[in-house]
Amino acid sequence: MLQTLEPVFKDLVLIGGGHSHAIVLKMFASKQLPGVRLTLITESKDTPYSGMLPGYIAGFYTYEQCHINLRWLANFAQAQLYIDRVVGLDLKNNKVLCANYPQIDFDVLSIDIGSTPAMISVPGAEEHAIPAKPVPQLLKYWDALSRNVTCELKTNIQQAISIGIVGGGAGGVELALSMQARLHKILNPGYPEIHLFQRHAELMPDYHHCAQRQVKQLLLQRGIKLHLGETVSRVELQQVICESGLTVECNPIFWVTQASAPPWLKTTGLSTNEQGFILVEDTLQSQSHPHVFAAGDIATMINHPRPKAGVFAVRQGKPLFENLQRMMLGKVLKPYKPQKQYLSLIGTGDGRAIASRGIFTLPPHKLFWRWKDWIDRRFMERFS
Repeated sequence: MLQTLEPVFKDLVLIGGGHSHAIVLKMFASKQLPGVRLTLITESKDTPYSGMLPGYIAGFYTYEQCHINLRWLANFAQAQLYIDRVVGLDLKNNKVLCANYPQIDFDVLSIDIGSTPAMISVPGAEEHAIPAKPVPQLLKYWDALSRNVTCELKTNIQQAISIGIVGGGAGGVELALSMQARLHKILNPGYPEIHLFQRHAELMPDYHHCAQRQVKQLLLQRGIKLHLGETVSRVELQQVICESGLTVECNPIFWVTQASAPPWLKTTGLSTNEQGFILVEDTLQSQSHPHVFAAGDIATMINHPRPKAGVFAVRQGKPLFENLQRMMLGKVLKPYKPQKQYLSLIGTGDGRAIASRGIFTLPPHKLFWRWKDWIDRRFMERFS
């Protein structure tokens, strides 16, 4: 008996495989809309879960444990999948412009492509530093570094390691602690030299001063060299140069500064802020184009701006799914208001974590790492 195919009346296209879109795909799998064709466009068939990446760098997780298989997820949601890079939008004719595939039509569009560290304004950064995002590029360099250190150790040819990390937010702090812990396991009893550069006088400026104090104390205890109040003005081969004249030899150099948006977004006509992020209403709709939605790091809520953190992208997944379905069905959309405070569990790379929420911060403890590990594994089980 031949199966009757559902006629397609509307096209819903998702650009990017971020946390919010992963949740949208999972929810669409259990709640299909007749007559709606779902399409995912993503640069990679796997998407990293940001909450587990420091644990991967520290050696606690495998690649598969901290990545969502988008090919499997798209198939589960009965969505078309295009592995390609988006280079622009034609919002007059509702078309997505890709680097390789022909133009892709849409009736409703959603964008969840994350962000990248702002590097362009610092001479030499793009040539000589490794950005924390896109994540695949970071992991490629990190895995190569780990293998080289292991090989050198076996041949008794050990070169001095001096890692530079530019950016003292939560991401830079976790990266420094995780890299140090992993390399210490390989080099035991040796420690790599790690330099952390931060243009603010304090680490993690988005956090309460109690958390800042705890983190600073831990980094100093671990022997990580802090360069606070130092703005990096130039990067040369194996060298970080600051406005103050401070020059430090580092190789490799990782860039974990304030997030920025890809340049092609500015050419689309979408309403964006000064940093290039898409401005969205409480319904997660674009301020300028109501048939375009955005979530995760690439979006900035006009009425409820929040830090670029994975926890907000995860929380936006369900309201984004509900409003996309309501849009396709012609129903009234629901506003979403993100929480102001959230629990932050900062892994220290050694099987412990710092717990912070608002003004309350608790020092590193194994119990907090187990808690974080349980939360992260439970999230990933939804996509296994």
